[in-house]
Amino acid sequence: MKKLFGIVLMLALLFMGCQKKADTMASDGSDDVLRVVNLINGTRGDKSFFDSSAAGMDLIKAEYGDKVEVRTIEMSYDETKWEPTLLDTVDQDWDIIIVGTWQMTEMLQEVAPDSPDTKFVIYDTAVDYSLGGLENVYSISYSQNEASFVAGALAASITKSDMPLTNEAPIIGFLGGMNIPVINDFLVGYIEGAQYVDPDTRVAISYIGSFSDTAKGKEMAMAQYNLGADIGYNVAGQAGLGQLDAAKDMNRYAIGVDSDQAAIFMSSDPDKAELITTSVLKRVDMSLLRAVKMHMEGTARYGEKEVLGFAEEGVGLAKNDIYMNLVSEEIQEQMEAIEMKIRNGEIQVSSAFGMESNMLEALKNSVKP
Repeated sequence: MKKLFGIVLMLALLFMGCQKKADTMASDGSDDVLRVVNLINGTRGDKSFFDSSAAGMDLIKAEYGDKVEVRTIEMSYDETKWEPTLLDTVDQDWDIIIVGTWQMTEMLQEVAPDSPDTKFVIYDTAVDYSLGGLENVYSISYSQNEASFVAGALAASITKSDMPLTNEAPIIGFLGGMNIPVINDFLVGYIEGAQYVDPDTRVAISYIGSFSDTAKGKEMAMAQYNLGADIGYNVAGQAGLGQLDAAKDMNRYAIGVDSDQAAIFMSSDPDKAELITTSVLKRVDMSLLRAVKMHMEGTARYGEKEVLGFAEEGVGLAKNDIYMNLVSEEIQEQMEAIEMKIRNGEIQVSSAFGMESNMLEALKNSVKP
């Protein structure tokens, strides 16, 4: 009898232990749930780059539901907070940590080798894999120069058209956040696309020196419009919203960036939205969903850099109702043809990456109004 009681007691304790383990798994999901965190070195609300990044987390959650835990952490534009936040996040047992922009590259190169069990994704830039110890990092870059080529072709087509807000001067605008390679990659494609349509097109170029100073962005965009530009292209994150404000105040056209900015403003400010002819889409959202899909499927390219273009839905143009209504069918067809030529390699778009500084300056000067 004592022996039977002992067996029963042992089985009961074993069951309780299993139940406790099951309860633990159910509560924290550590064995079943993929934990993905996105660190934004800025804030949401830019209606552009960082909002697209945050939207990527929503796409991941929508795709995988209870199989994932996702979170977006806004680190603000205060650079002193970025590295401590990254280090704290590493200690929190996330499976995948996502960061973006060139400003996070050096920090990630220092942190990732000390955390080999954590996977990292960095977008819009790439780590230097020759340093070693970065086999757990997947870098995503985008063919923004190719999408901007189409935007430049569109801008040049619009400025020489008979659309109601155009003038006789063949001038278009470009508003960059900073004079850095990734922004200049947009610019190089934009200039080449404009020149492809009309070699006489001039490009007014300004750099804000910030990705958050909306007021300065508006001031510079208004100066371009006053110079004669009847359409301007902002590549400046939150600061670039100033371009859209200037377009509304000056009653001129604009081209958005990263997200479909016309769609974003359609409900809150339709007058502004209807001046945004299109937006160059840098699909950070889709690229982050793609990265997690590859992780789930065991095909993630950690230890590598990948460049996403039209084919991978990494870049594109917003062809919404405003675009369809504002832009003539003839110009739309021309843009489709240009995009196809880029896709099949018939048009080769130059890149600012690796371009000598004197060549870049010569290109800028060649289109100066």
